[in-house]
Amino acid sequence: MSRIGNRKLVIPAGVTVENNEGVIKVNGPKGSLSLTLTKGINVTVEGEELTVTRENEQLKAMHGTTNANIQNMLTGVSKGYEKGLEIIGVGYRFTTKGNKLIINAGYSHPVELDIPNGLTVEANGNTEITIKGIDKILVGEFAANVRKVRKPEPYKGKGIRYKDEHIRRKEGKKAA
Repeated sequence: MSRIGNRKLVIPAGVTVENNEGVIKVNGPKGSLSLTLTKGINVTVEGEELTVTRENEQLKAMHGTTNANIQNMLTGVSKGYEKGLEIIGVGYRFTTKGNKLIINAGYSHPVELDIPNGLTVEANGNTEITIKGIDKILVGEFAANVRKVRKPEPYKGKGIRYKDEHIRRKEGKKAA
């Protein structure tokens, strides 16, 4: 059984945490994030430590989730998050134009995705991009939406994949 909700969170240097009637606001050098707490979940800030408590057993799942979300907010405003994507295939490429990410992935038309506010997309050449931001959920969701445009296929390995992702390859048809 997980006891992640009971861990004490250490507030990094340069980060401030405010608790205003069920809304946690975290300010840091990279920006600010806020989280609305579930009723029955309490957060107390004592010096450089932050503790999450629950009122009853029915809130056990939200206890750990809230603790993890606050930890992600503390890391995001101090260090930030980034996710790398690469595209593999002949003629496949990424292009950024203003607030849009244009993906040529073998379709008859280029796919255009709007980059959400709070994220930056850096192109490292034509075939690699890095998505950066302070909100872990937003970075991961946008990276998943980009990957969904053309998932990697198991025979040739063509498609969009995460930098550290390993694609299991299949052998294909055998010669008779």
